[in-house]
Parts: sequence; structure tokens; C-alpha cells
Amino acid sequence: MEAPLFTYTLRLADNALVLGHRLSEWCGHGPMLEEDLALANMALDCIGQARNFYTYAGEMEGKGRSEDDLAYLRDCADFTNILLVERPRGDFAFTILRQFLYSAFMHPFFEQLSASKDERLAAIAAKAEKEMAYHLRHSAEWVIRLGDGTEGSAARLSEALADLWPFTGEMFEVDAAERALIEAGVAVDPASIRPLWLETVDRVFADALITRPKDVWMQSGGRRGEHSEHLGHLLADLQFMQRAYPGSVW
Repeated sequence: MEAPLFTYTLRLADNALVLGHRLSEWCGHGPMLEEDLALANMALDCIGQARNFYTYAGEMEGKGRSEDDLAYLRDCADFTNILLVERPRGDFAFTILRQFLYSAFMHPFFEQLSASKDERLAAIAAKAEKEMAYHLRHSAEWVIRLGDGTEGSAARLSEALADLWPFTGEMFEVDAAERALIEAGVAVDPASIRPLWLETVDRVFADALITRPKDVWMQSGGRRGEHSEHLGHLLADLQFMQRAYPGSVW
């Protein structure tokens, strides 16, 4: 059985890696040069966070696995990211809204995690919190611009919201192992973030002239290794070089 802290750290790493890959898919395809660069920079932030968490997880595990091993040499069922981040890239409105919903959660999450009793997690979170502050600000501005823009942009944003909202509930799930870390002052209780998240979502949605969906049935399973077919396709792309040419280095 895996140690709770290892599992917790691996989940954070997987979230960051998978979302970073999704953002990187926009490189060269942004709607304008400035946004192309912004999305690429956010992708790099996420991948940097993943590297830090994977490195720490590998050291804790004590089996000699590096950040590369954990990113490139695990199968789909071994990944523990939330389903929200593995959803296909979609259009620009979809990508921006997903980034907003995720960042609105992760910014206060990292802010709280920076006070963790685990000094390594706290240090990683302190850096990530600053990055997520930018992600949140940038994505929120675009959500407002799209929602309060043309009829077409508003329609695309509404379609994205209907698709993404059922995947937001997984961010607030807590299992028994994670609960023990929360009580020990190591992990963050997502329940404490929910009011902040909803406040941010409602404020931005009001400016964007869109309405937060009513409570719906929420998708779940990613944190337990139960994924959609989309993650398999993503990993086939992400892991191809290392799988095809084992041990290759730059």
C-alpha cells in the first residue's frame, strides 16, 4: 500500500503534468500571438510544478524512480489526476474556462499548502501560488471578455461550461488517507476552499453575463486511476519518445 503523502504528492504532480500537456497543445495554434505565448507560459508553469512534485514523490518512494520515470513510464491506470484536466483541448473558450475553474481552486489551495507542516510541500506551493495567481487573473479576464463579447463567443463559453461543470466536483473529494494528512496539518482541506472558489466563480460569471449551473451529478474516478479514453490518447503522445527509445536523453 502506498504511503498517503506519496499518493497526495503524486496526485498534485499528475494534475499539473496533464493540464500542462493540454495547454502545450495550443503552442502555435493560439488565436493571437500574445495568447499563444501566454498559454505556452502557463503550460511551462504547470510542467514545472509537476517536476517539483514528481521529484519529491520519487524521493519519498525510495525506489529510485525519477521525475521522468513517474511521468513517462506509468500506464494510464497508474495516473491519479482529476478528470477535469484530461478533457480534450477543445476550442479556446473551453481551454480558458477550464483554466479559470482549475486556477480559481488551485490558487487558494497553494496559498494554504504553503503553510503545510511538510516543508518540501510548503516550498513548492509557495512558488506555485504566485504562478496560479497569474493563471487565475489571465483566464478570468478572458472568461469575461468571451461571455460579454459576441453572440458567438458567449455561446461557445456556455457550451464549455455545460461540458466542464460536472467535472469540478472531484476537486473537493477527500479520501481517508488524505483526511489523515489534513488532520496532521500536512494537506489542505478542500472544503475550506469551496466558499472561496464559489465566490470567485460567481463574481467572474456575473461580469461575464453567464450563470453558474445548478447542482448536477459530478464525474469522479480520476484520483482512483479510473480515467476516460482521453487520457490514454494523451499519454500515447506525451510518452511516445521514451517508450519508443527507452533510456534516451537529450
